[in-house]
Amino acid sequence: MTQTSSAAGPAIRSQFLLRRGVVYLNHGAFGACPRPVFRTYQRWQRTLERQPVAFLGRRFRTLMRTARTALAAYLNADPDDLVYVPNATTALNTVARSLPLGPGDEVLSTDHEYGAADRLWQFVCGLRGARYVKAAVPVPVESAEQVVDAVWSRVTDRTRVLFCSHVTSPTALIFPLDALLRRARAAGILTVVDGAHAPGQIPVDLRALDPDFYAGNCHKWLCAPKGAGFLYARRDRHDLLQPLVVSWGWDPDGPPSRHREATGGGLVLGRPASRLVAEHEWQGTRDIAACLSVPAAIRFLEEHLDSDGRHRCHELARVARREISALTGLPPLSPDAPAWYAQMVSVPLPVRDPDAAHRRLRRDARVEVPVFRWGSLTLLRVSVHLYTEPADIEALVAGVRRLLG
Repeated sequence: MTQTSSAAGPAIRSQFLLRRGVVYLNHGAFGACPRPVFRTYQRWQRTLERQPVAFLGRRFRTLMRTARTALAAYLNADPDDLVYVPNATTALNTVARSLPLGPGDEVLSTDHEYGAADRLWQFVCGLRGARYVKAAVPVPVESAEQVVDAVWSRVTDRTRVLFCSHVTSPTALIFPLDALLRRARAAGILTVVDGAHAPGQIPVDLRALDPDFYAGNCHKWLCAPKGAGFLYARRDRHDLLQPLVVSWGWDPDGPPSRHREATGGGLVLGRPASRLVAEHEWQGTRDIAACLSVPAAIRFLEEHLDSDGRHRCHELARVARREISALTGLPPLSPDAPAWYAQMVSVPLPVRDPDAAHRRLRRDARVEVPVFRWGSLTLLRVSVHLYTEPADIEALVAGVRRLLG
């Protein structure tokens, strides 16, 4: 096996709370939080409990704006076009349940989307009499044009929404998002992006991409504590969104811009920054410590994951892909280029029972890695982050070798 420099691996792994003795190659599922970021998270929780009224009643809006400003700078967006939510699924629910879909309208997507998102759009389209259309994007993919053409072949005069991933969950492919969004804008089609796997793994520039809506997670590749996601909406789309939870920010008499104060509970919301923030940020009593810890997570990544670190992570993913493909003889899902995959890569396995394969890798090789069915293929998805070492990839490859006999 080709060796990749491990200079960063052991030193950084001690900064994470991951259990020793387990090869953790499933960062893409739930992420892993570094110790200094987790300490920040716990400090915010203690601050809340020491004086809940001051924290939630008087400091809430200022604290959240500071956290939104840091995230917005990282994503190149206006902080008033972002709002924190528990996860990308919540953000997508907010958008899907708000859009004015009617009988005969179509929501176009691909067959590479996250299963929960598929179910969401099927549910919403079923309520509205609309259709959820999934364009097949065959693998192996060969070019960005192939992906765009496959998606656009399913566009009709009834297509109202294009929903697609920035980085696909099952196949771990970086989709040519800029080209897809550009074409949708020209056709007057609303764009909704599932960016759950993008922030922290690949650069995200929301001003350049200019989607109508973008849902992301901070607790995956950004390494924030669990419960920190975000919803971005372009300023001229704020009015389309309805809050999942109606609370003090919603104004039945007009734009949500009036000063609100509930003296009995100590709540002082003040003047909101935008309709999106006013209606969606305050949802009643909740623990916002994970959101307030996102700036610390961003600082940690910027300090430890420079361009060399990202190259190192990609090379480890590349080694895993090459070595497992050599064992199976099955073709990879994409060309071998950073434009198609970064720190996460899915590799086909010639096994019939993915659950049994997952259990064997976990039991025999002590490797935590997902194995699942996608269409007619069984895929193994490898996630590499700062703490991953060449020995982790060697353990995975050895486990797959034993699994295949």
